[in-house]
Amino acid sequence: MLRTILLLLILFQVETAFGQILSVRESGSESPLESVTISSAKSKLIAHTDNKGEVDISNFGDQERIEIRLYGYIPISKSYRQLETEGFRIYLQHSEITLQQAVVSASRWSQSRHEIPSRITTISTEERSLLNPQTAADLLAISGEVFIQKSQQGGGSPMIRGFSTNRLLYTVDGVRMNTAIFRSGNLHNVISLDPFATESTEVFFGPGSIIYGSDAIGAVMSFQTLEAQLSTSEKTDISGNVTLRTNTANKEKTGHIHLKYGGKKWAGVSSFSKHNFGDLRMGSNGPEEFLRPSFVVTENNQDVLVENPNPKIQVPSGYDQINLMQKIRFSPNKKWDFQYGFHYSETSKFSRYDRLIRFRPNGQPRSAEWEYGPQTWMMNHVKISHNSESKAFDQVNLNLAVQKFGESRIDRNFKDPIRRTRTEEVMAYSVNLDFLKTFPENAKLFYGIEVIQNDVQSTGTDENINSGEVSVGPARYPQATWHSYAAYGTYQKKLSAKSLVQAGLRYNFFGLNADFSNNLDFYPFPFEKSENREGAFNASTGWVYTPAPEWTMHLNVSTGFRSPNVDDIGKVFDSEPGTVIVPNPDLSAEYAYNLEANVGKVFGDWMVIDLTGYFTHLDNAMVRRSFSLNGQDSIIYDGELSKVLALQNAAFVRIIGLQAALEIKLPLNLTFSSKLNIQKGTEETDDGTQSPSRHAPPTFGVSRLEYQKEKLTIQLFSEYSGGFSFEQLPLEERGKPELYAIDKDGNPYSPSWATLNLKGLYRSNKYLAFSLGLENITDVRFRAYSSGIAAPGRNFILSLMVNF
Repeated sequence: MLRTILLLLILFQVETAFGQILSVRESGSESPLESVTISSAKSKLIAHTDNKGEVDISNFGDQERIEIRLYGYIPISKSYRQLETEGFRIYLQHSEITLQQAVVSASRWSQSRHEIPSRITTISTEERSLLNPQTAADLLAISGEVFIQKSQQGGGSPMIRGFSTNRLLYTVDGVRMNTAIFRSGNLHNVISLDPFATESTEVFFGPGSIIYGSDAIGAVMSFQTLEAQLSTSEKTDISGNVTLRTNTANKEKTGHIHLKYGGKKWAGVSSFSKHNFGDLRMGSNGPEEFLRPSFVVTENNQDVLVENPNPKIQVPSGYDQINLMQKIRFSPNKKWDFQYGFHYSETSKFSRYDRLIRFRPNGQPRSAEWEYGPQTWMMNHVKISHNSESKAFDQVNLNLAVQKFGESRIDRNFKDPIRRTRTEEVMAYSVNLDFLKTFPENAKLFYGIEVIQNDVQSTGTDENINSGEVSVGPARYPQATWHSYAAYGTYQKKLSAKSLVQAGLRYNFFGLNADFSNNLDFYPFPFEKSENREGAFNASTGWVYTPAPEWTMHLNVSTGFRSPNVDDIGKVFDSEPGTVIVPNPDLSAEYAYNLEANVGKVFGDWMVIDLTGYFTHLDNAMVRRSFSLNGQDSIIYDGELSKVLALQNAAFVRIIGLQAALEIKLPLNLTFSSKLNIQKGTEETDDGTQSPSRHAPPTFGVSRLEYQKEKLTIQLFSEYSGGFSFEQLPLEERGKPELYAIDKDGNPYSPSWATLNLKGLYRSNKYLAFSLGLENITDVRFRAYSSGIAAPGRNFILSLMVNF
């Protein structure tokens, strides 16, 4: 081992010459600017400033054109000699309006927004600090382009372009987070991520299967966590942040601390967050159906329905959570970079609130208990980067990751002594090898290979709360292994200074082995094992046209796919009272075909308009349909005769939509911005007719008026959503009346809603900042479409941030 270490040190020995430091600061305030991109297209060099606004540019020494850019600021282009003349100190001015930004989600490499023929939105650290979201789901919502559904407070299931759950993909530091048990019902895995440890968030809209594979149909949500930064001087850099936050709607108590430390070759970052959320209080003005007049308590193993002293308090909905992250980085020279990241998240148990508000026809609650056990996520991630001048590549990244997911469901019917616990554990292994090669004549090739494997273990127990007797119960899933192997590539060519084309291909082979023997004593399956094997080709092509700096347009045609996973093929559960979902081992992949067109225009230095239209057709869609088990269309499940359903490749889904964005610079340091999302989904039903698609929410958006001057930023904004009448509700949603308000005819419907909110951030100096907020000022009582829990009522938020 010692010899190996010594050999590595010899191999990576570097010159000891001192580097040349470039300092980048904000014009006027002279504050250091972090994450500024320094690049040279000719020599394929790229670097970023650290938290002190400094970067080593000694390897740019002979460059005639060095681009210096940061989103929200006017980019600068200078030669190395000009930088030297100016003392290697640059000041960037705020751009009044811009269409430019750097993104990484499109190819796993940093690119300019002008190089990508797809819509991408970015949530910056500055936006997160001002708007101060409570969870990672709320972080996505502040984009104004992601609709969040919540079944309980410990949740948040994004809906994007008419798709949701396992038709969307999550990545963390470039690593796929989706597992083989991501379901078609609403998901809450995103809350495992820590918004305080997130440096930037990107949403890549439309199919992203060329780079990311299965599930990337509606969008890819890419979270970049805090980075370990090397020092640009001989001194060790140490910086950090402490944040304390509280609010009145759920009596939140949150604390966060992170510490960054870096030398010339070694760096690290440590982060820890702890959250405590109490029961959530809803608003005062809205449908009475959303109130919580009573709830179940269990005393001496006896279930009793008691009156809620405050029906606006949603009991029980509170939970706790911790997040831990540790990163270590070693960069022996300019050609090699080694990074290791450890992530851990764990929640307490939390109630699935939407199941606790269901009642039987006799007026009795269906459930005495329904909660998720602690949700855990752990990731070990190694990233190795290498710069080369070989014929095969200029840069290569190797990402190795092992993730462990743990979740469970615990439920018991009202006045029933049997408590059912279903526990799942997934080990997810992934290998990604990504290459970047730049060719003469402004051409680039991004290519790579990917290997993924998920091992699923599922168990069940039944406990009699009266006797304490515990017995083996049915498992939610079979014991299974899901795997995927892929090769992919994207070629990009700049035809002229105004025109760029891009084309991509991916071949994916995937398979699933499932063993149902753990459930044969409980369910009469006509099979014991299943084996699925299938391949999928995907292609995309796009064109970016920039006729002038104030214009941008793109056109994109792309495909995506989702392979059946363990949740699709092997799950047994009740989707609504009187039905039961059973396994179907004969599923095959579903495919999406997408067309997208965009135009963006800057008017002078005061206004920008951005419009994106899209159409997506999902073929061979996996949907719930009537099924039979051993010739029976109904079986006894949890003591109730239930109609048998199963996922089947039996339908199409069509989504058509428009995303619109407007930003106007006003006098007196004011900026007005607005985003609107219109989507209409159609889904083929069991009898061949059509129904609104379940995951296409009503029209929604956000409008903001922001004042910014020196140390103070204030934002007044409104979030809003249209509604669905009973006739507009998807057929599947009509079977869940407990989620909705009731119209004059006694039918469920989803009301429209709007909130008025005020947020402020004051930076008293470079060390101390205060964030204040008043959400839902008018105290509206509402549930977002398809949600089981009402949104917070009037909510005062206070946050203290200390930087050092």
